[in-house]
Amino acid sequence: MAAKITGTFTIDSHSFRFNAIAFGRIGGQNIGAKISKITEKELLKLGYDVDTVIDSLQSSLLQGDLTLPEGLKRESFVDD
Repeated sequence: MAAKITGTFTIDSHSFRFNAIAFGRIGGQNIGAKISKITEKELLKLGYDVDTVIDSLQSSLLQGDLTLPEGLKRESFVDD
């Protein structure tokens, strides 16, 4: 099973867009997040390490550390 995730993440009051693919397989869940080249340049300009930011984003998504849009419930897309 796979799912496409589109959203934003915030670092020190700066908000950035991302896309990710979440999938499960033998061995557990996995998420591959991508950001645009423009976002990468902006992060570098602000002094952030791009790889560290992506790793942190992926980890947060795997742990369920996210805010859902109003009206969307976890139960609508999470298997129990």
